[in-house]
Amino acid sequence: RDLSDEDTIDQLAFNQKWHYALDINGECDHAKYICPKTLWNDRKIFTDNDIDIAVFNKIADKLARVFSVDTTKQRIDSVHIKSNMRHLGRIGIFTQGIHKFLVNLKRQQQELFETLSKDFVDNYLPEKALACFSMVKPSESKKTLDTVSKDLFDLVQRFSAHPDVTTMHSYKLLLRILEEQCEVTGNSADKTAVVSVKPSKEVHSSSLQNPSDPDAGYDAHQGQGYQVQLMESYIVHEDDDVKSQQLNLITHVEVEPACEHDANALIPAIKSTLERGLAPEEILADSLYGSDENCEAANTMGVEVVSPTMGTPKEGSISLDDFEHSEEGKVISCPQGHAPAKVKKSKKGRYSVAFNSDLCIKCPSINDCPVKPGKKYYYLRYDDKALRIATRRKAEHTVKFKERYRWRSGVEATMSEYDTRTGVKQLRVRGMKAVRLCATLKVAFVNILRAPAVRKAVDLL
Repeated sequence: RDLSDEDTIDQLAFNQKWHYALDINGECDHAKYICPKTLWNDRKIFTDNDIDIAVFNKIADKLARVFSVDTTKQRIDSVHIKSNMRHLGRIGIFTQGIHKFLVNLKRQQQELFETLSKDFVDNYLPEKALACFSMVKPSESKKTLDTVSKDLFDLVQRFSAHPDVTTMHSYKLLLRILEEQCEVTGNSADKTAVVSVKPSKEVHSSSLQNPSDPDAGYDAHQGQGYQVQLMESYIVHEDDDVKSQQLNLITHVEVEPACEHDANALIPAIKSTLERGLAPEEILADSLYGSDENCEAANTMGVEVVSPTMGTPKEGSISLDDFEHSEEGKVISCPQGHAPAKVKKSKKGRYSVAFNSDLCIKCPSINDCPVKPGKKYYYLRYDDKALRIATRRKAEHTVKFKERYRWRSGVEATMSEYDTRTGVKQLRVRGMKAVRLCATLKVAFVNILRAPAVRKAVDLL
């Protein structure tokens, strides 16, 4: 589980389990003590050079060879994690941004700091004064938000002509908050600029969530933080003894802000495993990963994506998958069993199916049917993408699909194991690099823990 720097140093110095794991034989301080600065420097080297990713890949690749892991069948999912940052509302984001800037300005530019009014400094610099903003009544929140947004804008304008200030990280955060949360109208040069706070619906999920962790994102369902994408191999077998002798190996890990969509994670995961010789032939995923674009892209790489389609047809309505199709994708008959008068397919892959008007007018389901009246016929129009989605949606109701897809739920157990063994859902670090380092090495740790269990099960035979 997560350890603070002090805990890590203490474990290395006094815990015999650590000594055994790291093969420390000596009793001298030189062998058992590590300076915090050395620990910080090593972490920076790890993150700056992506060594954490290399370590995970090296371990996964080695385990795949040693245990002869079958990677043809894999499944993918994501888990939400939180960094060591406080949950802030919009007022808190503004006030914490101003506070952080004032602290740095006082340290680095004392003369410029002293040009600020005492009342302004007293409102945002002391911790006690800052805490007052968290006690604002809901009825006064809009007024308070307008006030702090104007104060932030005034700070940005006041120091915009000072290069030593504009290069400060905390000043850039003020600019980011202003751009993401506010709308500025008018001209700043002639002092006619007016700042107003954007409606919350217009603020993007990738906006700053806390000045102490600029890399974190926001997910409407899970909240602020990050997410980890995991892909693992799995075994299709009902016997628990047989499954215990096969290693379910996590083949891919990716850490990203919580605002990223799962649909964007599938193809990079496939490419990563392809490059390392661990590519699947079949991937189980939920509907967020299974867009038509992803399925087509995966097919070009020789991978089949088994996933439900997004959305559900309106209850009682007739959709394209209710029509009978030939192997070439042309409609053979409508849900009432009537064959079309003619079928055309354009060079761009668009289909136009004409049905007899006399039959369609008398049809009891005409109001729920997607066919539309034309000059001579009633027409059903669709393209290759709509056909592929309809074919997939129809296949979802078959026993074959349900039998294949039921194995996807096993990835939920992996997520539970990942959190239970490592405490990954609540990290004690902040920032993308530090979060990625922790989350990635914890996945490698899960792989390492699984390996002895499989070896033990095999040895018991």
